[in-house]
Amino acid sequence: MSTLRHTARVTAAAVAAALLLSPVSARSAEAAAEIAPHRAIYKMSLLKARGSSKVADVRGRMMFEWADACDGWTTEQRFQLRFVYAEGDEMNMTTNYTTWEAKNGLRYRFNVRKTVNGEVDEEVRGDATMEKDGTGGIAHFVRPEENDMPLPAGTLFPSAHTVAVLDRARSGEVFFNRVVFDGADAEGATEISAVVGPAAKAKGERTPDLTRDRKAWPVRMAFFPLKSDAAQPEYEMSISLLQNGVAESMQIDYGDFTVNAVLETLEALPKSGC
Repeated sequence: MSTLRHTARVTAAAVAAALLLSPVSARSAEAAAEIAPHRAIYKMSLLKARGSSKVADVRGRMMFEWADACDGWTTEQRFQLRFVYAEGDEMNMTTNYTTWEAKNGLRYRFNVRKTVNGEVDEEVRGDATMEKDGTGGIAHFVRPEENDMPLPAGTLFPSAHTVAVLDRARSGEVFFNRVVFDGADAEGATEISAVVGPAAKAKGERTPDLTRDRKAWPVRMAFFPLKSDAAQPEYEMSISLLQNGVAESMQIDYGDFTVNAVLETLEALPKSGC
């Protein structure tokens, strides 16, 4: 069942994803202003599998919505995936994941519901706060059970992390490490190590108003759960990230198999008007 946890976490940390220790800054506000509210649908499939992999095929779709809620960002993700294993068994997974994140980086709410073969597998719900002085924060879980979890100083929430990656990309920085809390499961925060490649022109194959004349950066991210002492990342992701926060494509590498996500449809959402 580790695949369930990985897949639910992936897009939130990467696409949802410059505040440093002081969340309110002119630099981060300027970066956030360029985010384009949008709804995207991706076709997901197995890109490759090693000989030792138990996964023989992956098929499905993912909807990702990033909306402007005046003082915050809301995201909604829906996964519908079918895993086929080498032994012939199949697993149908559906995940609904919604969040609200304050633009100043201090508050966050999350709600996740996962079903496997039509039965509820996991529910995660709660909220998180960071101190204004940057000394740390706390995540409060309501489901699967009541639990408080400390967050280290400098922790970012997913949308702020994406803004931070874009901010670094525009300034020409190559390496960026930060702890991120997304609430996708009850395991806590994750350290994400990102490498940003040279900018290229967006392909612009979907919704020209959102992609025409935009820069796109290839970003490679490695995910290290804080609770783990493993030297190797839990998984890695390659993403083509546009300057307005749209992800043109993604490849999610779990070690023994890799899932490909290709953008099928893309539409702009109305701005808040605040």
